[in-house]
Amino acid sequence: MSSTAYEDLYREIFPFWQELSREEQELFCRNTVARTVYKGENIHGGQGECTGVIIVRKGSLRTYLLSEEGREITLYRLFPGEFCMLSASCVLKTIEFDVMVDAEEDGECYIVNGKVFSELTENNLRIQNFALETAVERFSDVMWVMQQILFMSYDRRLAIFLWDEMVKTNSTRIYLTHEQIARYTGSAREVVTRMLKYFAAEQMVSLFRGGIEILDKKKLKILSNPGQ
Repeated sequence: MSSTAYEDLYREIFPFWQELSREEQELFCRNTVARTVYKGENIHGGQGECTGVIIVRKGSLRTYLLSEEGREITLYRLFPGEFCMLSASCVLKTIEFDVMVDAEEDGECYIVNGKVFSELTENNLRIQNFALETAVERFSDVMWVMQQILFMSYDRRLAIFLWDEMVKTNSTRIYLTHEQIARYTGSAREVVTRMLKYFAAEQMVSLFRGGIEILDKKKLKILSNPGQ
């Protein structure tokens, strides 16, 4: 792929891009690879590896923790124009936990070589600040997930998840299976099914094969924000 294609995106998403020298920009592009990904494919496998900075071009990715027992906790999801810094441990050397990154659907990613990005970071304070700020933002997402798991009842967590999905997709119909929702919310499929049946009995949602439809936005909003 030509450097121009990379530059068009980088100019949009990296606030430091115009401050790089032409040589730095070319180094950045030369060490970027375009990768077609397929639904369910693992892109970054943890174990301290430095895959690099993963940038979503098309489709979506899921970043999660995987326990020794095989339990998954979704940390956040990435959409076109967003990127994952936690897959580049050689850039953020203080990261002491491994994350997994999978494709949620067929799509395309750009992957910037981690070692090259690290070298640019060491020589450019603007990039270094950007990398740290991005990591802090993602850690905030991680802490929000942990707060929900540790301190919130599951009915509220599920209500928050459904509300966020509705807002994000701008649709009251959410095309996710109970198994997918379980992975995203760090629960078991049986728990999701039981709670969705309760929501349906309360006429907040209706269930159909492969998805959920929100029927009562007001009830769902109150459950997700009981103090408001």
